[in-house]
Amino acid sequence: MKSRTRIAAIFGSVAAVSMVLAGCGSSGGQANGPGGPVTHVKGAPDWCGTKKVDFALLDGFGGNSWRLVTTASGKDEASKCPSVTKFRYADGQGNTQKAISDIKGMVSSGVDAMVVFPDAGKAVLPALTSAFKAGVVTVPYRVDPGGKAGVNFDKWIGDDFANDGNNWAAWIKKNVPNGGNILFLGGPAGNSQSTTEYEALRKNLPASYKFIGQTPFQPTNWDPTLTQQLLTADIAKYPKIDVIVSDFGPTLVSSLPLFPKSSRAIPALATSDGNSLSCFWQDSQAKSPFKMVTVATGNDNVRLAVDYAVAKATGGKIPEADSFKGPVFEDSVSKQPNGVQCKKDLPGDVYLSAQMPGDEQAKLGK
Repeated sequence: MKSRTRIAAIFGSVAAVSMVLAGCGSSGGQANGPGGPVTHVKGAPDWCGTKKVDFALLDGFGGNSWRLVTTASGKDEASKCPSVTKFRYADGQGNTQKAISDIKGMVSSGVDAMVVFPDAGKAVLPALTSAFKAGVVTVPYRVDPGGKAGVNFDKWIGDDFANDGNNWAAWIKKNVPNGGNILFLGGPAGNSQSTTEYEALRKNLPASYKFIGQTPFQPTNWDPTLTQQLLTADIAKYPKIDVIVSDFGPTLVSSLPLFPKSSRAIPALATSDGNSLSCFWQDSQAKSPFKMVTVATGNDNVRLAVDYAVAKATGGKIPEADSFKGPVFEDSVSKQPNGVQCKKDLPGDVYLSAQMPGDEQAKLGK
């Protein structure tokens, strides 16, 4: 997955290659030597077993605010298990060869389990396979690297993007009930997330809803500048756009004002959450109101992956879920489960749907 928001400042607390988690193995449980068991801590999650482990979290690309929040969420999840005595992190920096080298390096360093965001997809599968065959519990997540569980890695923990498409379709049918033209702005060309979402939308929407522009989606690379260029052309080409679907809503903030500048209403919007987008919605309601639904942007996908990897490595209870289902987060019409959530005292690149509180997210780039 390519950069989806501005590059953030270096997140010092997770950028270190190796660090000991605060309190792990020191309070509530007594270590019995390297690799040995620790006494179960009262209140520890059931996915936390008793075998001590060295754990690693790896990104193919870690240099934006969404990744900072996701990485911090993964570190926070691992810290809930006192059997995880060391946490290591590596950022592939968008370089496939570095990402591969990082995986190999973690294996050589002796980690017991790793969770990997395989941005480069199948290109890193051989490295994942080598780690798995070396006995390291290996759990890729979110981006499908190909291969099979039990052969190339222990488990792939995906995000159920079809669930997002289903939720958007249900909202569109309810709030734009007479059909209309839908413009879908997705990520990089060919990416599985946007394609899966489109397929779910198309399956659930009747023929009265017509997809305009490039299908299955217009590739924006989740880049605000490219999004603005594409939407400028779309406004000129299509006199009627009833709904915009975007699988990363914050990239639209600089583009949506193009509609009122063209003397047109902002279309209904089905997307993912971000504080910048929610505050834009709030600021727009007086002069350029529009309907909006958001789904959780998915930072907590990493938590399920961590739970699975730590459970497998420490002897804990394996989670039953094998994919993350992002819930609907905001609905400007029904206000269920929430109305639009804007925190003007927080930065725009905060994701209020995440388990991590927004004020804690705001500190990550400082």
